[in-house]
Amino acid sequence: MSYEHILTEIDDRFVGHITLNRPDQLNTFNTQLAEDLYQALIALDNDPGVRVILLKGSGKAFCAGIDVNELAGKSAMEYRAWIEHMERPLVTMSQLKKPVIAQLQGVAVANGMGVVAAADLAIAADNAKMGLTAINVGLNCVGPVIPVARIVGRKKALELLLYGDLVKAPEALALGLVNRVVPKEDLENEALDWAATLAQKSPVAIQIAKKAFYASEDMPYIKQFELMNEAFARLCTTHDAHEGVKAFFEKRTPDWQER
Repeated sequence: MSYEHILTEIDDRFVGHITLNRPDQLNTFNTQLAEDLYQALIALDNDPGVRVILLKGSGKAFCAGIDVNELAGKSAMEYRAWIEHMERPLVTMSQLKKPVIAQLQGVAVANGMGVVAAADLAIAADNAKMGLTAINVGLNCVGPVIPVARIVGRKKALELLLYGDLVKAPEALALGLVNRVVPKEDLENEALDWAATLAQKSPVAIQIAKKAFYASEDMPYIKQFELMNEAFARLCTTHDAHEGVKAFFEKRTPDWQER
């Protein structure tokens, strides 16, 4: 499938690549890019040749938020539908079966920071920056702050939301906004190797783990254990669980059947 503002590729290591491709506009979200990204996420999630999705931006920036050229001339109801469309990929990532890794170069601000925070994992170049910067132009990032707040907590999230300051890569790592920081010249290879390593794990185990993690996130403590134990029990009935244990004892690489 072809897209107007997205590039996709599936490599031989079970990694599906999505590249935001509006480099001259710093990969800002317009209506078409938001739709393309949503469709690409769904397509790769359903592709049997993909186990991990790697999401990145073309050019010097990951994503500079939403294209404000689309802002003017809407009613309140139209603005509501428009912003929900822009944020649909953020919501969707947690609902996919397969893990999404954000590869962050340059800046990720406003909705771009929301994308990084909403991804399951994130790796960043050492010169990367991110921020909820819309407050600086009289708007706000009340949508993107939702995944950000789940990572950094209430007070830091409010600081980011209300001040609009940029967070550099070392602080983003300390806050848990990214998992890894690497030299900018190594980002492409490090991100791909990291994704490919994850793709070698049991796809069934990863998918059950991801679904259970998000499903249990807002549950009471005891209920979380109940749901997780049920998820583990389901996993133990699968072919791949038995194959993984058998391969461990036989000191060989597992042959995952994804069932």
